[in-house]
Formats: sequence, C-alpha cells, structure tokens
Amino acid sequence: MPQPALDAPDVTAPIPRTTAQIRRDGAPRLGLAALRAFAAIPVALALLTAVRAPEMHVLLDYWHVFAKITDDNGGLLLGQVFTYHLDQPFVVPSLLFYADAAWFGGDNRVLTVLTIVLLAVAVFALQAMLPRHLHPTTRTALTAAMSWLLFSSHATELWLQSTNGISWVPAVTFCTIAIACAHHGRPAVAYTAAVLGCLSFGAALPIWFVLAFIAWLRKESRFRVVLPAAAGLVILAAWWLTKPAGTQSGATDAFDPDGRLSVVAAAVGGLWSVDIAVLAVVAGGFTIGILALLLRRTITDRPATDAGWAGLACYALALALMLALGRTTANVPGGNVGLISRYVLVAALTTVAVLVLTTMHRPHWPMRYLVTAVVALSLITHSIGGGKADEVRRSYAPLSLSSIALRVDAPAALEGLHIQGAAAPAARALGSYPFNDDFTLGCHGPELGSHLDLTTAQPMSANAAGALDAPATDASGIITGWVVVNGTRPDCILITDQTGMVTGGGITGLPLSAGHTTPAPAGATAWQATAGPTNGPLTILAVQGNHLYRIS
Repeated sequence: MPQPALDAPDVTAPIPRTTAQIRRDGAPRLGLAALRAFAAIPVALALLTAVRAPEMHVLLDYWHVFAKITDDNGGLLLGQVFTYHLDQPFVVPSLLFYADAAWFGGDNRVLTVLTIVLLAVAVFALQAMLPRHLHPTTRTALTAAMSWLLFSSHATELWLQSTNGISWVPAVTFCTIAIACAHHGRPAVAYTAAVLGCLSFGAALPIWFVLAFIAWLRKESRFRVVLPAAAGLVILAAWWLTKPAGTQSGATDAFDPDGRLSVVAAAVGGLWSVDIAVLAVVAGGFTIGILALLLRRTITDRPATDAGWAGLACYALALALMLALGRTTANVPGGNVGLISRYVLVAALTTVAVLVLTTMHRPHWPMRYLVTAVVALSLITHSIGGGKADEVRRSYAPLSLSSIALRVDAPAALEGLHIQGAAAPAARALGSYPFNDDFTLGCHGPELGSHLDLTTAQPMSANAAGALDAPATDASGIITGWVVVNGTRPDCILITDQTGMVTGGGITGLPLSAGHTTPAPAGATAWQATAGPTNGPLTILAVQGNHLYRIS
C-alpha cells in the first residue's frame, strides 16, 4: 500500500492568515459596527428630547378629545371614542390619550416616548423588506438612512409634544407594517394592520389600494388584488358618507390646483427646507421625477423584491395628495402646509423608497458610494432640520403655562391657551397632571398657597429689570412681559395677593416679540403668567434662587 509522502501538507490544519488578511476581514466588521452606531444616533437624540420635554405639553386637540370621551368622574365614554375628530377616525389615539391620563398621570413624555417606539417599529418593518441577497454593509447603510430620515430633526414636534405624535404616527406605523407584511406575502397580518391604521387616523385610508398594488406587483392571485381594493372602496365610501361636512383646520375649499400641487411637492421635499416653500417644492419635484423613472421599471418588470418599496412610495405620495386636498391653507409658516414639522414623514418615506429602489436597480455601483451618500444625506437633512426644530421649540414653549392655568382654574387663560375647561373635572378625578403631587411652579420652594414676605422683594435695579406689557386687570388671563436678572432669565414668575399669598405663577425664557410695549435690555426674555381669583391688587415677582424681584 503506498504511503503518503512525509512532506505532504496537512489539508486539515488551519491556514495561517497574514496581517493584511486579518485587517481586511476585520474592517467590514468594524464598518458594520460603526454604521449600526450611526443609525442609533437620531433615535437617541429624539429620546433625549422626549424625556426632557415638559410633563404637560399637549395641544388643544388633546383637550378637545379628552373632554369628549370622558365624563366628569373620569369615566370613559366608549361610544364617543368611535366618533370623528378633525373629520377623521380617531379611535386608537383617543384610547391612548385616556390611558395616559388614567394610568400615567397625563404625562406628555409617556406618549412622546411611545411615538418614538412606534417610529422605531416602522424602521424595523422597513428593514425587514430589504432583500437578503444584499451585502450586509448595504443593508446596514440603508437601515441607517431609514433611521436618520424617519427620526429627522424636522419632525421634532412629534417627540416634543405628544398630541400630534400620537395622532399621526400610529396610523403611519400600522401602514408601514401592512406594507412590509404584504411584501412578504402575509395578507392576513397586512389586513389586520391596515384595519388598525384606519382606526387610528385618516392617514391610513389609502393603504388598501397600496396593498392591492403590492399584490399585483407580486403576481399574486386576482382575488388577493381585488379584495383589498374593494375593501378600500367600501371604507372610503363609508367615511365620505359619515364624516362631518365642511373643511377643517382652516383649510381652503377653493379649487386652487396650483396651490394644492405645491403642497404635494413641498410635502415630498420637506427634508430640504425649513420655511422656504420654493426649496421644498423644487426638491419634491426632483424626488417625484426620480421616483417615476424607478417605478416605470418596477411596473414593467414586476420584480417581487420591488413590490413593497413601490407600495411605500405610492403610500407616501397618497399622503401628500391627501394633505393637498384636505389641509391646504396659507395660514402656516412659509405659506405651505407641506412644511409643517410632522408632515416630514411623507418626505422621509418617499426618500427611503427612492434610495432603496435606486440601490437595487443599480447593484453594480460601488458600495462606498452608497455609504457616502447615506452619511451625507443623513447629516445634511438633519442639519437643515435644526432650524425647524428651533421653530417648533419656540412655538410650543407657551404650552408650559397650561398646567398652572388648569391648577388655579383661570378661565380666561384656559381660553387663550385653547384648553376646554370641561376637561378639568375628569382630569382632576383621574389624578392626572396637574391635579397630582407632581405639580410645581418650578420656583424651588414657593408653591400655590405659600405666603411670602413681600418686604424682602427687591426692586428692579441695574442688575434686575422687568416690565409688564399691559396692566394686569384680570388675574385669570394671560399676563405677559419681559424680565432679566443678573444677565439671565429667572427661575419662574410668582403672582401674589396683597397679603403675600401665592395665587398663581408663570414661565420664563420665552422669545421676545414685537408686542412688548417697552424696550427690553440685552439678556431679557419674555414671560407669561396667570393666577386664580385674587382680591385687590396683584404683586408680580421674578424668582431667582432664594431672591424675589418685584416686577409690579
């Protein structure tokens, strides 16, 4: 029997790797880790904004819905949950509003964090649609783009105040889940998600036609194409016959095809502008043009891998069209409703669809081009959105006064803040903020009912200055002015009666406006305050540390 040569190589022994090979193998792993960390950054920034937001930071829609679905004892009126809000179904958000008030003390931050969780679910649903044959780096880069676009700084209002977040995001997330399930050939789950979306908001109404389109692209049976399309027609007809008459939210009912077309384009291009409509319109038109070229090939060849992404693009365009038909108004910053912060999700979904379809249609493009494009796109759009985030923070800052107005029962202030006084008994019965122990005036000591020694209050001087915009004739109204103490803003504003008992308070650090009647020095900020019923003249104080400064 022949014997193997003594110097024959051992084929079972591990092959030694050179230093260069080790570096080449390690680089992809390091790159993937870096891309994953990059994808987590916008989510972390959104969470930071959410947890740092005020405990009560909700809009008039919250109070309108809360007053409608509760009785004075805090009980849920289930029949009212199934009524329309803003001429659209609002079942899921109504239940979430109530659950937050009943179980979490009405904490705005619970709902803003939930909004972020729902958007994260949308990112995972989109990531699950990426073809498995794509390189891991390509999949991770595209996932990072989805994260940065859906958690863009343009959308700051969604995690700064909870009303619009919980009103808008559940429907979009359920529709994203429905699209992902249809893309994978799971119609039952897709239909369930679509139903939940339609119970959330009108933003889900087009999803049935999108599901039919996806089934057609996947070359599924005629039944699976016709069923969702027929369901969509029935649901649209039922909504149209039962919705309240008239326009909502100040929307125009004029024909105005040019204005409505500009809203469509601005909504699709909203990632590229803060408040200049023409920039968003140009960017949106460019995006729609690229999308048309990509969808032409998808519709012609009908590859199954494109189905969900084509459906996502059509859903986003349907949302833009719905905005144009139902929300077009000139009474918004920039004169175009497509620039409103929360509607940037339309631009995000459209851009994601364009990016993924381009990547799949051009597999020969070098991977480094894709990674570079993703990083640049993410950082540029997020940087542009910083201006929108600043606008949102400034516009929503006065909402912090609402907790004081509710606690002291200031009817004129509640009316000025668009809070329905009818909601207060239910909130009080449920122990919802501000009717619980979490409430504070933010003065690090004095609270409602405290007695202050007014003789210790320092008059305004070189180190402290402040003024009222108008004489405070009604304590229950919103009293405004400006103040600066030691070159900075004070901690809070207090209102006392003539005995020194604290009957109200206010917030500071608001942006100055042209409405101030006296010039404000450098470093001054605006303030707003309100109080409960007070006998005799009011004393308004600025508080910094343990020191009181008399404004009036």
